Amino acid sequence: MITGLPEIEPAAPSRSRKIAIFMRSMQGSGGAERAMLNLAHGFLDKGQRVDLIMARKTGHFLDEISPAVRVVDLKVRSALESLKSLPGLGRDAWFWARMVLATKPHFVLGALPGLTRYLQDEKPDVVISAMDYPNAVAIAASALAGNAIPVIATVHNTLSVEVANAKRSRIRAQLDVVRRFYPHADYLVSVSRGVAVDLTKILGDDGKICTIYNPVVSADIEIKAAQPLHHPWFSGEEPPVVLAVGGFKPQKDFFTLFRAFAIARKKRHLRLLVLGEGKLRGALTALAADLGITGDLDMPGFVDNPYQYMARASLMVVSSIFEGLSMVLIEALACGCPVVSTDCPNGPAEILDQGRFGTLVPVNDEEKLAAAILLSIDSACDKGRLINRAHDFTVEQATRQYLELIERVCQKKP
Repeated sequence: MITGLPEIEPAAPSRSRKIAIFMRSMQGSGGAERAMLNLAHGFLDKGQRVDLIMARKTGHFLDEISPAVRVVDLKVRSALESLKSLPGLGRDAWFWARMVLATKPHFVLGALPGLTRYLQDEKPDVVISAMDYPNAVAIAASALAGNAIPVIATVHNTLSVEVANAKRSRIRAQLDVVRRFYPHADYLVSVSRGVAVDLTKILGDDGKICTIYNPVVSADIEIKAAQPLHHPWFSGEEPPVVLAVGGFKPQKDFFTLFRAFAIARKKRHLRLLVLGEGKLRGALTALAADLGITGDLDMPGFVDNPYQYMARASLMVVSSIFEGLSMVLIEALACGCPVVSTDCPNGPAEILDQGRFGTLVPVNDEEKLAAAILLSIDSACDKGRLINRAHDFTVEQATRQYLELIERVCQKKP
C-alpha cells in the first residue's frame, strides 16, 4: 500500500506504459541515482517501456543501465545558455533561474528546453523525476510542453534540515523552488514517512504527498556480495573493520565518525574503511592525521560493488546529520551486516524500527557513537534477521507501488 493516499483498488495496467525517468545525471554519491536505476529495471521486468533522460550522460552507474532502457542525453553545458535558447520562456521558468544567479546556477536547469521538446515529441504516459531542481524542471517542462504529461516528483531528502544546514545560497533557494513548483506536480513521492511529514509542513496537505520506500533490495545484492574481495583487511585474523559509505560532504558528518573511531580505537584495535568521494577528502585526511588514525584508515574512493565490503565488515556506521531514507543502511542489512546509525531526520529510525534492527545514537555525539561501535562489535548478530528486515525494501515492492500510482495518474488524465 502507498502510505499517505486513500486506499483504492487500482485498475491493472491495460497496456505497457511509456515511462520517462528524468535525472540530472548518474553522477553522485549514489542514493537517488541508484534508486531510479533500480526502479527503471523494475519497470522493465514488469513489461513497461522506459526512457532514462539525463541532463548530462555521465556518472558511476552508466555501465549498469540495461540495454533495454532507452537513454536520452540532453547534453546540457550551461544552465543560462540553454534557458536563453527556449523561445517564449515563461515567468515561472525565469523565477528559479534568477534565484540562483547569485551563485553558479545548477546545470540541470538548462535541461528545460530539451526536456520540453522531448515531452512534445515523445509523449510518454508519465514523467518521474528525482531531487529538487530536476523536479522543478520536469514540472515546468510539462507545463511548457502543453500536452499535460503527468509528473510524479520524488523527494529524497529532509528539505528543511538540508536547507538549515546549507551554506550555499543555491541550496537555500531550494525552499523557494519547492514552494513555487511542487504544488503543480501530480504527485509528490517521499522516500520515508519522515520526509513526507517535513514536506507537508512546507507545502501543506493537499492530498498529493505519499510515501514509497526506495527500491533497494534485489537478487543482485546477494550475487554481488558473494563476489571475491581482494583487500588485505578481510584476509586472515585481522582486526574488526568498521565500514562507512557515502559522499564526502557535510551531510554525512564523517568528522564525527572519525573522532568516534579514534575514541573506540583507544580501547580496541579496529580499522575504518570509508567508501566514497567528495570535496571534503582533504579535510578528512588532515583530521585523520591529527587524530592519529591514518594507519588504520582506508578511503579507496567510489567502488562499483560496495556489497562485497558490507558482507564482510564487522559493522556499518551511518553518521549523517540528516537523510531522506539512507539506502546504505538497507543495503548493509541485506548483506547481513550489523549497523549503527545516528537517529537523524529522516529514515534510519524507520529502517531500524526504532532500534530493533540496529543501534541509534544522537547526531554529532562522538562519545555515544564510539560506545555504540564498541558494543556492537562485541555483540552477537543474527544475520538472517537483518536480511529479512531488508526485504521490506525490495525493488519488487517499490515497483508495484509506483505502477499503482502511475495508474492513478493516468486514470485522472483528461
